[in-house]
Amino acid sequence: MSSNSTADDPCGPDDHLCIALIHLQGVIIVPTLLLLGTLVTLLALCILRFYPERKRTQVTAPQRHHSSSHRHRNNNRSHLQGIDAPAGINPLEHEELPMSVQQVQQTVVPILAAAPQVSTERQHGAFSQVTALPLSFSMKPDDSASLYRGRMDNRDVILRMLKERATSSEKQHFLGFASFVSGLGPHPFLPELLGVVSVQSPLMMVVEELQHRDLLGYLWRCRQDNSSVESSCEMTEKRIFTMAGQVASALEYLHTQGCIHGDVGARSVLVGGDLTAKLWGLGSAYRRRTRAASPGDAEDEETRKWRAPEVLSRGGIIQSSDVWSFGLLLYEMVTLGDPPFAQISTTELLQHLQRGKHLKRPTGCSNSLYSTIRACCHWRPQQRVSMSELIRTLQEAERSADGRKVLRVSEPLDIEKYMKEAGYGEAYNYAVL
Repeated sequence: MSSNSTADDPCGPDDHLCIALIHLQGVIIVPTLLLLGTLVTLLALCILRFYPERKRTQVTAPQRHHSSSHRHRNNNRSHLQGIDAPAGINPLEHEELPMSVQQVQQTVVPILAAAPQVSTERQHGAFSQVTALPLSFSMKPDDSASLYRGRMDNRDVILRMLKERATSSEKQHFLGFASFVSGLGPHPFLPELLGVVSVQSPLMMVVEELQHRDLLGYLWRCRQDNSSVESSCEMTEKRIFTMAGQVASALEYLHTQGCIHGDVGARSVLVGGDLTAKLWGLGSAYRRRTRAASPGDAEDEETRKWRAPEVLSRGGIIQSSDVWSFGLLLYEMVTLGDPPFAQISTTELLQHLQRGKHLKRPTGCSNSLYSTIRACCHWRPQQRVSMSELIRTLQEAERSADGRKVLRVSEPLDIEKYMKEAGYGEAYNYAVL
């Protein structure tokens, strides 16, 4: 037995070096390999954990640079206390490019009890003298937003506030529309977007206020007797050409931006204190931009009287469709707010136009103005006047137009009659913003 044990264990009982060499693999090499494997696994997990975050940081950096460069390009704007609206906001990721809301030290008049949905505890320090905007006749209201009049940086502004009960999709739509308007850029005959509050409730858009509000209401006020109307509310043919030229300039600019307005009419034009006309009512254009519009997509039924034949026949809206509607805007102006095709129902309008019928010449409408209306309202889109030619025509006509004879309409305004003739199903509060 002793000779076999010695053969199996060549090391002596006190030879420790020999014993270590024999057990080297089991005692040292295997644990070392296990330790190295553990370290490699931990290193791989760390790389997988932190690499996506590093990638996001690299992606968002150019966005911040873009925002910074845009603010630099627009440094000629006056500083806005409390709001800032850099272009390019993403309504889904606006936290990465926040609209900064600066708190300023000044007295803010609380929002009136007429708007209980806005909390007075959330004061936006840049605004003062905030009151609910008086409503008048017109289109469907936006149930998710409310309109207010206020003061900011010593100027009158309109605040379009999103209601606190708004859903997430309504919030996305609200911020998306603000981004859409901001992306169009400034134009002298588009209302100026002064800012957007997007990270502090209530969310809001801030737009310059135009004193006389919508052109349709202004035209109706011009129907009144001289004894009860201010001198500025007097429409002459020369003023029609001037204001129409301003709207046409804005419309041409929108077309160069790849935007078809789709809702041109007196209801979508705002009038300033100096009687400058600015085109608004961009909600229809934004809705088409945000959905995959297909030919024949239906718009509000209440605007059918202003639509071009190709839109009525569901053939799709094009730039010359805006030209058709512009001709009807001229008709509204010279009639001081009459609806087009008053004696034709909306269901019969397309057939009426297919028979070669057209707008009748209004009383007091000059040959020059009526020929411009007809040039806009050809049945075939390709026969309609181009926007550039239309602007030249309006400018030439303005120079020779009568600026003294004030247009008058003997028939007083009848809201119910207008509703029926314009094709409205029912009365709606007016909210073009």
